[in-house]
Amino acid sequence: MKNKSLVCWLSLLVGCFSLARFYMFGLRDSVGWALLFMSLLGIYGFERAHSFGLDDPLSWWLVPLIGLSVAVSALHTIYWGLMSVARWNNSYNPQTDIESSSGNTNWLTIGALVLALMLGTTALLSSLAYGFQRYFESQIEESQKLSQ
Repeated sequence: MKNKSLVCWLSLLVGCFSLARFYMFGLRDSVGWALLFMSLLGIYGFERAHSFGLDDPLSWWLVPLIGLSVAVSALHTIYWGLMSVARWNNSYNPQTDIESSSGNTNWLTIGALVLALMLGTTALLSSLAYGFQRYFESQIEESQKLSQ
C-alpha cells in the first residue's frame, strides 16, 4: 500500500536523493538513479566551490544541479499530491479498492504541496541565477583580457 501523504513528504524532504522514487518504483528506477547522481554532482560542486573558490569553472556547472534536482523533486511532489484518489489507487495500489483511503488527499498532503511550490520555485530560480551570473562574469573577464 503506497500512501500519498507519505510519498509527498518523502519527495519533498529527501526527494533529491530519490528515496520517494525508490519507494514508489523500486531500485530499478532509472529516473531515481539519474536524480541521485545529479544531486551528488551538485554537492560535489559545492565542495569544489568551497575548496577552490568561486572562480572554479567546474563548480559553476555542478552547483546548479542540486537546485535542479530539488526542483524536480518538488515537481514529483506536486504531481503525486494532485493525483485523484481513483487514479492513485489504480496506478500504485491496484490490489485495493478504487476509493481506498491510502490515496486520499488530507491536510498533510496539502502542506507538502504548498511547501513544494515554494521550495521548488526558489531552488530553480536560484540555480538558474547562479549559473547565469557565473557564466556572464566569466565572459566579462575574458573580454577584459582580450581588450588589454
